[in-house]
Amino acid sequence: QVQLVESGGGLVQPGGSLRLSCAASGSIFSINTMGWYRQAPGKERELVATITNGGTTNYADSVKGRFTISRDNAKNTVYLQMNSLKPEDTAVYYCNADRIGYYSIGKRYGMDYWGKGTLVTVSS
Repeated sequence: QVQLVESGGGLVQPGGSLRLSCAASGSIFSINTMGWYRQAPGKERELVATITNGGTTNYADSVKGRFTISRDNAKNTVYLQMNSLKPEDTAVYYCNADRIGYYSIGKRYGMDYWGKGTLVTVSS
């Protein structure tokens, strides 16, 4: 009933920019922290950035000053603006929501939702 769908990935040259979006769908009435994670080939999934429903953000050191996470609570959507992209940013980027409240014969809560991922390739 609740889904996260990412969009905005693609191929970009080093130094370029991309904006990722992740929309949560369903009869949602609340979402706690949303975030972006990434997994490069042969590596474990790692945190990129998170944002609470109050707007507090957290970034991995590797992306500080280059990436900006934001969210639109009215649209249940989180964004990741990625600037000054580097080849090492190449990865599948996944959206996460840690706790979602939704209506299904009353109020329910689900934990740890993930999108299917969107590929970002930084290459010349």
